[in-house]
Amino acid sequence: MFNVRVYGILMNEQKQVLVADEYIRGSYYTKFPGGGLEFGEGTRDCLKREFKEEMDLDVRIGDHIYTTDFFQMSAFTPDQQIIAIYYFAHALEPIKAPLRTSQFDFDDREMELYHRTGETETFRFIDWDDFSGEHITLPIDKIVADLLKATLK
Repeated sequence: MFNVRVYGILMNEQKQVLVADEYIRGSYYTKFPGGGLEFGEGTRDCLKREFKEEMDLDVRIGDHIYTTDFFQMSAFTPDQQIIAIYYFAHALEPIKAPLRTSQFDFDDREMELYHRTGETETFRFIDWDDFSGEHITLPIDKIVADLLKATLK
């Protein structure tokens, strides 16, 4: 069984990369914004929906960056293979979601969500000079982060 995930690389004018810090299923993760493809949805529409749901942000989806080209078992569902697709994303409006300056800095609203659902997330930018795969948790995201660092100067 396959689990298709779609993620966006959003960079601001200061050449910083947007990441999501999440607490989900008892663990902390730093990852790129995005999520799961729903039945009947295209990958670009999925990513637009995810940005709208997670950040209340309208985005334009840009160029394709990478699609998983190796086997990656799901960390949460061992009988599923992850296929992850990455695109550049461009904000069409100012970001309204609270942005943090440190990792896993959840506010009261986010902690309320955690107490209701067992999950929460927040967002922050990482300066390009400090950004690398070492700052990302998920294996495929690490590859994409290092690919970006190697190809974008």
